[in-house]
Amino acid sequence: MTVLATLSPVGLRPETGHVRIERFAAYALLGTLFVAAYPHHFTRVMSLVLAAAVSLEALQHLTPDRHGHLIDAMEKIAGGVAGCSCTRLMQIVSRKLRR
Repeated sequence: MTVLATLSPVGLRPETGHVRIERFAAYALLGTLFVAAYPHHFTRVMSLVLAAAVSLEALQHLTPDRHGHLIDAMEKIAGGVAGCSCTRLMQIVSRKLRR
């Protein structure tokens, strides 16, 4: 879904509210889901999410009606870092509480 929203024509992009919040939330959710699914691979997951954010933003330069911007990539990166980090922190706290 993230690829579709990032590379599709602007008119086909799903909208739910403010675009900056959408970008942040999409990558926060992506990071959360991947860290939850692969808890022992935090560094790899974080790298994958950040690489996806930068790569998809850069790929927008190959489409005729989209243009990647650094601020957009930064919003996606911030969301990815927040999602991955918060989920990892919750995993660590949960593990310590079980002891």
